[in-house]
Amino acid sequence: MSRDSSKTDSIDSMAGVMPDARRIVIHIEGLSVSYRSDFGDTVRVLDNIDLDIGDGDFTCLLGSSGCGKSTLLKVIAGLLEPTCGSVTMDGKRIAGADWHRGVVFQNPPLYPWLSVEENVAFGPKMRGVPKCRIGGEVLAYLDKVHLAGSAKKKIYELSGGMRQRVAIARSLINDPRILLMDEPFGALDALTREQMQTLVRSLWTDTRKTILFITHDVDEALMLGTRVLVMSNGTGKIEHDISVDFTRRASGYAGETGENIRISREYQKIRGKILSAIHGDQKYAGI
Repeated sequence: MSRDSSKTDSIDSMAGVMPDARRIVIHIEGLSVSYRSDFGDTVRVLDNIDLDIGDGDFTCLLGSSGCGKSTLLKVIAGLLEPTCGSVTMDGKRIAGADWHRGVVFQNPPLYPWLSVEENVAFGPKMRGVPKCRIGGEVLAYLDKVHLAGSAKKKIYELSGGMRQRVAIARSLINDPRILLMDEPFGALDALTREQMQTLVRSLWTDTRKTILFITHDVDEALMLGTRVLVMSNGTGKIEHDISVDFTRRASGYAGETGENIRISREYQKIRGKILSAIHGDQKYAGI
């Protein structure tokens, strides 16, 4: 769990017990990221973060634009070197990007000259997976994201939601240790976004893949994550670490619907406290 703030008690105690002890996938200790501005001064984006992500966690990192969410994800992905501190996966230092950490961006970098199935097959092909295996795996993962009937289509023929499903399948087929998702549904319309949230929840339920999901949408974080990390503006820190269970309840195990969950007193209370933490405004606290 996050250990870099003393502000966790008031919110975290509302959300129940923190996740059970389990194998740690990502361990971050003393992580800071700084850069030199055009004016010559040092700007610290992340400040002395300590964080553990456990096996099977669906962790949502929440905060307003510019608070450092994407920077933290890029460090974990191996796309950005930290200024100081250490970041390890399964006890080994992360040094550069590799297929063990799948990344899905808001605008998926798909290859437009390739078909859907060729895009999904690209990773295994580059890793030298035998051709006789790739075809069956591609179809299996396209089926998981409900695109089996679109395998031969080109990327330009797809809607935004379909492109994101291709990107998810392309990451999952490599069987990454952790799936990193950077505001993947931010550019989608409301209906498509809700459909994609349901898809990702279903995939996580089926695979128990460890997921780190970046968002600035409080409801998206609460309805997807088993754990919500809240970053506040200007501090470069994770201010709150909250365990929640709404995503399991929304999966249908308790016979609840997403609408019923969102209007519940428990949900609204946690939502209001998070909004107060992000905006520094106590008017949300009583929601």
